[in-house]
Amino acid sequence: MQLKTLLQGLSVQALCADETLEISNVQYDSRQVTPGGLFVAVSGFQTDGHQYIPKAAENGAVCVVCEKQPQIDIPYVIVPDARAALAQLGANWFSHPADDMCVIGFTGTNGKTTSTYLLKHVLERTLGAKVGLIGTIQNMIGDEILHTERTTPESFELQKLLAQMRSAGCTHVIMEVSSHALVLHRADEIPFAAGVFTNLTEDHLDFHKTMDAYCDAKAMLFTRCKTGVVNADDPYAGRILQSASCECLTYSAKGAAAALRAEHIALHADRVAFDAAFGGKTCPVTLGIPGIFSVYNALGVIGAALALDIPLEKIADALRTAQSVKGRVEVVPTPGKDYTVLIDYSHTPDSLENILRAVRGFCTGRVIAVFGC
Repeated sequence: MQLKTLLQGLSVQALCADETLEISNVQYDSRQVTPGGLFVAVSGFQTDGHQYIPKAAENGAVCVVCEKQPQIDIPYVIVPDARAALAQLGANWFSHPADDMCVIGFTGTNGKTTSTYLLKHVLERTLGAKVGLIGTIQNMIGDEILHTERTTPESFELQKLLAQMRSAGCTHVIMEVSSHALVLHRADEIPFAAGVFTNLTEDHLDFHKTMDAYCDAKAMLFTRCKTGVVNADDPYAGRILQSASCECLTYSAKGAAAALRAEHIALHADRVAFDAAFGGKTCPVTLGIPGIFSVYNALGVIGAALALDIPLEKIADALRTAQSVKGRVEVVPTPGKDYTVLIDYSHTPDSLENILRAVRGFCTGRVIAVFGC
């Protein structure tokens, strides 16, 4: 690919390279550069990618995208933000794969993983869609499982993964969108058909410093999606809605004035049941994952599916056959026993408290917690 094609859409401050230069590969790790490559010098939190420019050149880099002039003689392109440039370069290199699929993003502290799996099931059942999934546990292309190292991959890997999904025939992609990904430009150059805000509790303050900053990072998703789906019962919902630039559909399980509401909620040891009220109609919903948070996860999924114009009745019918995600309020079969065993991924004080409170909500006897680390 010629350099000028690769640079389309980038904010370029200085260009000291032949625009017709042929680029054979794009790397932000100098060790991975091969002859004919373009090296992107990203300024990290622990190391500065600019110091690896000589190594990249030694490995065959023919040009560098950077934020300051290199100390060695090599063609270069100066940009204001190398992380943002990397996302644009990735989209250009893989021919903007997200543009060819319907992408739905979930952001929030809790509930993202389960919600993405539930929506994947709904889209497969209602639309017969082949769905790509990007998340904490694993990435998936249809039923194929791919390894993952972080909730949202680095931008270039994310664009590569989206390109794989497009090539495999995926029509829809559902992804967990972390606050880090939004702030660090990993999720740039992706047009979201819908974005879902699940909730916000204390987490990642080592990075964001304050809860308001953490919320504002999550809110970035709602400046780049067509429809926002927001949990109106969360204390930070107002801040999310205030900064959103898209149409938003709100949901509530506490009787708030939301477009989508859960009414007549019944919590059982192996399931939740409620009536989903939307647009003047109600529809019974049953989900085989216990806990009040399952009601919220279901509402977020219903909202996302409604944003894609899927009828409420069909969504409810699909949720009826959905199963829990491994390690996420996973019900262990105990036939003939008068107790229920659940396995849950909870590993932070807040998430452990949430699961115990939720279980207490439907348990009729003792709650015994086994926690290991």
